[in-house]
Amino acid sequence: MSDEPPQPGWEPRDPTVAGPTPKAPATPDRPAERKKRTGWRRLLPTWRMTLGAFLFTALLLIGGFFAGYHLVDIPPANAAATAQSNVFLYRDGTPLAQKGDVNRENVRLSQVPASVRHAVLAAEDRDFYSQPGVDPEAMLRAAWNTLTGKGTQGGSTITQQYVKNYYLGQERTLVRKVKEFFISIKLDREKGKDDIFQGYLNTSFYGRNAYGIQAAARAYYGTDAQDLTTAQGAYLAVLLNAPSAYDVAGRPENRAKAIGRWNYVLDAMVKEKWLSPAARAATTFPDPEEATATTGLSGQRGYIVQAVEEYLTKRNVIDRKTLAQGGYRITTTLEQHKQESLAQAVDEQVTSRLDDGNETDRYVRVGGVSIDPATSKVVAMYGGVDYTRQFVNNATRRDYQVGSTFKPFVFAAAVHHASVTQDGERISPNTRYDGTNKRQVQGWTGSPYAPGNEDDVDYGPITVRTATDKSVNAVYAQLAVDVGPAKVEQTAIDLGLPADTPDLNPSPSIALGPATASVLDMAEAYATLANHGKHGRYALVEKIEKDGKALPLPAAKSEQVISREAADTTTAMLRSVIEGGTGTAAQAAGRPAAGKTGTAEHDKAAWFAGYTPDLATVITVMGQDPDTGAQKPLYGALGLERMNGGGAPAEIWGQYTRAALEDSAVRDFDLVLAEGAEEQLEEPDPSGSADPEDPGGWDPEGTQAGRGREGYDGYDGDDGFRGPRGSGGTQAAPGAGGRTGTAPGPGPGRGRGRGQPRGHRPGTRHARRPSRRSASAGPGPVSACPRRGPQLI
Repeated sequence: MSDEPPQPGWEPRDPTVAGPTPKAPATPDRPAERKKRTGWRRLLPTWRMTLGAFLFTALLLIGGFFAGYHLVDIPPANAAATAQSNVFLYRDGTPLAQKGDVNRENVRLSQVPASVRHAVLAAEDRDFYSQPGVDPEAMLRAAWNTLTGKGTQGGSTITQQYVKNYYLGQERTLVRKVKEFFISIKLDREKGKDDIFQGYLNTSFYGRNAYGIQAAARAYYGTDAQDLTTAQGAYLAVLLNAPSAYDVAGRPENRAKAIGRWNYVLDAMVKEKWLSPAARAATTFPDPEEATATTGLSGQRGYIVQAVEEYLTKRNVIDRKTLAQGGYRITTTLEQHKQESLAQAVDEQVTSRLDDGNETDRYVRVGGVSIDPATSKVVAMYGGVDYTRQFVNNATRRDYQVGSTFKPFVFAAAVHHASVTQDGERISPNTRYDGTNKRQVQGWTGSPYAPGNEDDVDYGPITVRTATDKSVNAVYAQLAVDVGPAKVEQTAIDLGLPADTPDLNPSPSIALGPATASVLDMAEAYATLANHGKHGRYALVEKIEKDGKALPLPAAKSEQVISREAADTTTAMLRSVIEGGTGTAAQAAGRPAAGKTGTAEHDKAAWFAGYTPDLATVITVMGQDPDTGAQKPLYGALGLERMNGGGAPAEIWGQYTRAALEDSAVRDFDLVLAEGAEEQLEEPDPSGSADPEDPGGWDPEGTQAGRGREGYDGYDGDDGFRGPRGSGGTQAAPGAGGRTGTAPGPGPGRGRGRGQPRGHRPGTRHARRPSRRSASAGPGPVSACPRRGPQLI
């Protein structure tokens, strides 16, 4: 017990009295006890509890913030955000094709007009450049509006939206939102505002499968981002909020809402002094283009993309893996008008004439390439009916024989090397050779070789020019031996054929074209002839860029690989093929032209290779089984007995060349001929096909076009002539080697005035030389093949 005296007013409790023990009075040393809360007041926290909870929460938030800031790192970009398409353009910048899973093409911020950037800021985050990467107040406001039913709102800054697009994803979870918050803070400290804004513009979704402002500009207005107007930029800024809700094309119910939002953006620009009131008043709503379905790689696009990719990787511009990562803007050398003209010519001359009921028509394939001889740039390419149906590019494949389109290389080699016959006479277009069918070549030390002519026709002594017109195998096999097969092979390589071309071998048969060069290879070689013997490697890409930076391309250079006289003399001789030989259908071009027909063994491919001073083009029609891939003869294709270079290929060539050059002036060849290359008076034609021809050497209206199939006396549509037939004019007997001073009577073939020497065309320069003697002849065996024999023509 305590020894202290009791306090005044305190009395000890009577133990006999029931009830609570009275409390001692409060003293300085003993405060009075608080009264307990009763009723509803017991439910309220005390101020001590409130303060403690606040402090605990604050400490928890601060600790959580520091923990989150240190634990949440900036992750690598997600795959979808970095994926881009490779964009392919025509030479003038018009879109050609796009390859990639994501329709995106990144651009630099400087490529986006300032007015378009301001429109985006006005719509999404006006304080972007002056405020931190996160805006807690806006986030709370958005959360409150969402909870109170005022609509779902993001409350995110541009930085936060960029983080969501580039580093995270579109899922709506608390975890993603927390990560977005911390990454945005870090990113705002580590990256500049311009970098973040550029990334935002390139990763945002605008609808119509367009990711990034460049893809959006193309999808809605068919233009590049750098060419957007203020009005167009404001509309694209509207789409950032909800693309499907504001796309007005074909959706009239969206129009009023879209225009209202568009006006809101422009008014905000005026308020921020980014747009003058006068400019605002003059701005009208820019209706977007109708949405178009994605075409992908259908039609010719896939073939072109395939060829361009091969060009870039084989020329070591870029490796295939890096190119596949996307983001490259590739401007090709192709010209849209010429590309479309080539596709149209193929459709009208071949595709539209195919008959589903004709089994052979199932085998028909077409390839074509057109090159500007002066620059070696490919201006048009036809790879097949549709890349999504036939994946092999007929313009670049190397598995069909080129046939007699190879023969001009033999003659060019002869002139370039000043070759002579077996009798020691220098070779020129007027040199006479024995065109006897199955004549064994002389001076060849290898196995005996005696090729047959088309349909086993005997021509007897004829000039090289006539042998070229009629594609006489016996003459050209001997010519190859006289020049030297190895020299012929090297000349073909120098002109443009790859050294590893299959079946390009130095033997007499090289003259008949067993080599399987591609259409592109042949077009490059013929462009060299058109360019007076100067060779330049073909070019298919004008420019390649990524993120505004250009990659270096191979330097364009040309080299004189054969003498100008050799090339020009070959050209002069090939003009005759179109004027009255096997390629008369090419006269549809309506301008001076030179060319050569060719057919592979068993009619598995037919070719026409030709050029004007401005354009070199090669066309082939191939036969291939669509099920097995095996090469097939084209007997009966297009309802014709046989397929040959003077038919569909020459017709395509003529129509295309006329359309491709319709806006350019007609130019004649400027030729410098080799000594002795002047054209002599007409010689007797053993096939009865020599008719007067136009002194100018071409039909300006194309009125003689189409004679390659019918109507031309002595020619029935093949690359060679079936045999002698009377033309109503004076002629020598088949095989005769004499020459008369008067051309045979008129006919639908040639247009030269009676008795006028060939070769007196505008633009040719040459020296006269006596005519040549014929080479020796000799028979030899040859194996036969069904219907045609084994020869190439």
